Amino acid sequence: MKLYHLVLRTVCIGLGKPSFGLIRQSDNPISNVTVSHYIWRSSSTTNWGSNKHRIRQVQLTRKLAMTDPAIEAFLAPLRKAVKEQGDIVKQLKADGAGDIDLQRAVAELKHRKKALEDKELELSPKDAFDRLKMEDLLKQKFFFDQSFAIYGGVNGLYDFGPMGCAMKANLLQAWRKHFILEEQMLEVDTAMLTPEQVLKASGHVDRFQDYMVKDLKTGECFRADHLIEATFEKMLEDKKIPDETKAEIRRLLPLIDGMSKDDMGRTLREYKMKSPITGNDLTDPIEFNLMFATSIGPTGQIKGYLRPETAQGIFVNFKRLLEFNQGKLPFAAAQIGNSFRNEISPRSGLIRVREFTMAEIEHFCDPSDKSHPKFSNVENLEMTLYSGCNQMDGKPPEKKTIGEAVRSKLVANETLGYFMARIHLFMVKMGVDPARLRFRQHLSNEMAHYACDCWDAECKTSYGWVECVGCADRSCYDLTQHTKATNVKLVAEKQLPAPISFYIISSINLIAILMSDHLNTYHKTIDVTECVPQKSALGKVFKQEAKLITDYLTNVATDEINSLEQTMNEKGSAEINIGGKSFSLTKDMVQVKRYQKTLHVEEIVPSVIEPSFGIGRIMYSIFEHNFRIREGDEQRTYLSLPPLIAPYKCSVLPLSQNPDFNPFVQTLSSALTNLDISHKVDNSSGSIGRRYARTDQIAIPYGITVDFDSLKEPHSATLRERESMKQIRAPVSDLPQIVKDLADGRRTWEDVLNNYPVFEQQESTKAD
Repeated sequence: MKLYHLVLRTVCIGLGKPSFGLIRQSDNPISNVTVSHYIWRSSSTTNWGSNKHRIRQVQLTRKLAMTDPAIEAFLAPLRKAVKEQGDIVKQLKADGAGDIDLQRAVAELKHRKKALEDKELELSPKDAFDRLKMEDLLKQKFFFDQSFAIYGGVNGLYDFGPMGCAMKANLLQAWRKHFILEEQMLEVDTAMLTPEQVLKASGHVDRFQDYMVKDLKTGECFRADHLIEATFEKMLEDKKIPDETKAEIRRLLPLIDGMSKDDMGRTLREYKMKSPITGNDLTDPIEFNLMFATSIGPTGQIKGYLRPETAQGIFVNFKRLLEFNQGKLPFAAAQIGNSFRNEISPRSGLIRVREFTMAEIEHFCDPSDKSHPKFSNVENLEMTLYSGCNQMDGKPPEKKTIGEAVRSKLVANETLGYFMARIHLFMVKMGVDPARLRFRQHLSNEMAHYACDCWDAECKTSYGWVECVGCADRSCYDLTQHTKATNVKLVAEKQLPAPISFYIISSINLIAILMSDHLNTYHKTIDVTECVPQKSALGKVFKQEAKLITDYLTNVATDEINSLEQTMNEKGSAEINIGGKSFSLTKDMVQVKRYQKTLHVEEIVPSVIEPSFGIGRIMYSIFEHNFRIREGDEQRTYLSLPPLIAPYKCSVLPLSQNPDFNPFVQTLSSALTNLDISHKVDNSSGSIGRRYARTDQIAIPYGITVDFDSLKEPHSATLRERESMKQIRAPVSDLPQIVKDLADGRRTWEDVLNNYPVFEQQESTKAD
């Protein structure tokens, strides 16, 4: 059987530590793979101008001789191991096993899944991608860089420069058009500073935390689970560690995610784990809330946080938004804004940061009707879906149409499926490679207890699969929590359905279905139990606290009213607890009323479908998927961003500094500005080829060049396209509109080539 044959060429001067891609023939399980050299990556910044100090881009010549069956044959045991453990988890759930046994089984399943995914990535064809070169380009052209760099910088904080800022603005504008305008969403902009009680109700105060340890001498902090995992993996590679110790480590590795604070502390002490930086002793694990805490106002008595997500600002405004929408469901609200998470150890550039931009949608709908009127527009869209079942069974992702996925109940409902499809279309339009985009379904143990279904849009990068967009059916959890915390009903009214009356037509014994006369006035009768506070009696006894008791009794649930009444009848009084304080109520303070009430509408708590976009992660994925090197010239790196999000849509380049070119440059620049086309005029003294390369580096898709032929009647100039580097010549007056149509996607470059003559080379000097 033929296998991959890799021929690797690299020049390596002054070898540094390998970061990834280091391969030995003996390490590779497929024996016929031959490797002529190790692949090394320097940890320092490359100097492109020097062959002596830079590492050349690894050039891979691949012979696709390893067939899919060969890869699958090697992966089969790993897939089988995942499936076996998945079956164990399913059986434990079916048998109602205890939490501890289930957590251990799930942890082992995660461990096996990760081993399978790591091996799949290892065996998949590698892209000739140099992350260091890309990062150098992004920093050199100031797409983004570390914040406060002149002061040494702060991990997890980044500033966007002119190019990154323009790209981000274009991306967000495209997001608004793709989602807000298309779906007629209601956009809001809510406060980032959030009072504690809001995030207490949402669950963030109690559950939004990790366990952390500190270096006892330096105070440096580490996530406890990450440190334990890294230490264990290092110990497994240490030949001095006894086999029985390694066996115990292998048993513990899959359990790390489910460890309690005490379990982690015991593990740290038992294996004498130290700081990976200094080797110093560590503290016991402590709980660390990932929100930035602050105080609001000069007294410091109002505790608050910088929001960890934008969604809560939409939920607390639900009532106003519903009123704005004339009380009708479904509707969607959207928000773009910054969120904050105090990551213990931020890393991987824009992927894990402490301040980041989110774009979130909250689609409110009837829980009993999650159909979508526009689902038919996307139902035939084919997507890569990595279902929970395939993950549990060790199977790879599958391509399915979203219509098929919804009909088979793989995706819970039409509305969730519709947004998943729209997310897919948006990501591809923004420049994400469809072959490196998948939707992964959350396993049941990953989802919040209130969620019905959840899928993540993940992009494959040099860091692995990165979650960029979450799309979840959150049911009615958030609105219910805020209703409980505030006693403000966050509900919608739903017209009760009209009944259908059936009459027998005796002569032919058929059933005629006739709508009843009261079609629009159908009602239902319900039994109401109401607790009526006797304010005068309460006021005499409880004085200023009477209002607190009155408000409580007005909103008390039916079951509690019945219990309160029964206790009073038996004992003459009953105790209630409000905010940790007890009050004794007598029968004269409360009156219980029971009656029937006729309703024409019913109150429902809407379900919420939530697509949540991490803008920084999307941008990073786009950078990786669109980083290019010109064939035959490793020095010429550039970004192949779609015109829609490119920082500049066009450059205007005079061939030389001849003053006769200036009027044409100014005319073109003014015309482009009038058409709202962002552009860059480069009249520097460099050669035209060097200036083309500079514009390619900042992803400018089109370039207009004014040359000596432009001075002749009729006046014309050339238009260059970035990818093909082909040029056409067109009248100066036509070029701005051509660029506008190309940038907006109304026209293709192929169409332009068919309508204008191709131009080969500019004259470098004035013609006689």
